[in-house]
Amino acid sequence: MEILIKILQLLLSLSILVIVHEFGHFAAAKIFKTRVEKFYLFFNPWFSLFKFNYKGTEYGIGWLPLGGYVKIAGMIDESLDKEAMKQPPQPWEFRTKPAWQRLIIMLGGVIMNVVLAFVIYIVMLTVYGEQYLPTAEANRYGIATDSLGRSFGLMNGDRILAVDGHSVSDFNKIPLTIILEKAKTISVERNGRPLTIELPEGAIGKLVKHQSPLFLSARIPFVVQGFPETSAARDAGVKPGDTLLSINGEEARYFQDFREKIQQYRNHEISLGLLRGNDTLYLSVKVPEAGLIGVFPVQQLDAFFNLAKKDYNIFSAIPAGMTKTVDGISGYLKQLKLIVSPEVKAYENVGGFIAIGNIFPAEFHWESFWRLTAFLSIMLAVLNLLPIPALDGGHVMFLMYEIVARRKPSDKFMEVAQIVGMALLLALMIFANGNDIVKLFR
Repeated sequence: MEILIKILQLLLSLSILVIVHEFGHFAAAKIFKTRVEKFYLFFNPWFSLFKFNYKGTEYGIGWLPLGGYVKIAGMIDESLDKEAMKQPPQPWEFRTKPAWQRLIIMLGGVIMNVVLAFVIYIVMLTVYGEQYLPTAEANRYGIATDSLGRSFGLMNGDRILAVDGHSVSDFNKIPLTIILEKAKTISVERNGRPLTIELPEGAIGKLVKHQSPLFLSARIPFVVQGFPETSAARDAGVKPGDTLLSINGEEARYFQDFREKIQQYRNHEISLGLLRGNDTLYLSVKVPEAGLIGVFPVQQLDAFFNLAKKDYNIFSAIPAGMTKTVDGISGYLKQLKLIVSPEVKAYENVGGFIAIGNIFPAEFHWESFWRLTAFLSIMLAVLNLLPIPALDGGHVMFLMYEIVARRKPSDKFMEVAQIVGMALLLALMIFANGNDIVKLFR
């Protein structure tokens, strides 16, 4: 059921993004009185699921959910309609329009994707506001880190002060800031003293490959919320609301610390220290082979921290939405730079439809859906501007050449470029989805 929910969210989000993107091309073409022959959601090789004609344009839904397209008269596109290009140019065709009009038509899809993200952010900020965990608040208990973080020099309980000398107000953005800014140092407070940790060479590449939220998280007390069907802790007398404190007298009052230490006591009887109300109790618990005593912890951050919350009205949401859109574009451009970085080798983690589908939650939630759709809209806009033939950016590149050189590339050149670009995109799609399949088998 979880997989089905993720697939449905992906298809809904993809449908919105494709329709908005192609409408950008469609609307710009109509403004400049250019004929649009087809407008399709998804591709329709051999047959369409649904189609109808209205005012000279065929609208339809294809069966292959890899995107969508508008077929503009007099344009060399993925249809490679060579026969149409052999006919005498007509005033309603793309090829007869001035270069600046053709440029706007080609940029229409990207512009609409950016506008969509901007509008989503405005609405989300107005409806939901903005909430995050301030770094100063997360430092109440210090951080929790894993083996990779400890290999860099971090320790459980460290309090994060700065990344490369700059403070990061939103705690959850610290790992991404370290990666995207290729940070060299992390400043922390340890046992009341400031300390600067220099990240070793190759640290960013290891972080990208690691892909674990356990690298740097907010440490939280281990408060019992509930139990699974089989629970050694419940059988021993642990109750919801108890705060776990120690294992055999060794302090383990934080969930992340407890999770690591309990693994040492598989198949052993332990003395579990806990706080119930104002009383400290010690219970004897037999730790199963799995090294888990069967406890669901309270994980809601607002149970332990004062989250920063800012409400917006429609007027204050507009500049904030613009900032989030610009930051999103900047952040994604930095992610693209990582892909080609020889140090990082991020291309090993490039994913296809499975990876994109997995970013959606297992339960449908409108706030998460629209937040992810805004991100994907920015991603689609940036990727489409890459100067690759067959993408909008490829057409823009050739149009810019035409404007500067004052001559068009030949139709034959454009046909070959289109074929090469489509081959590159197909290879990239196979590579990305192949990565997904390899990860599934791993």
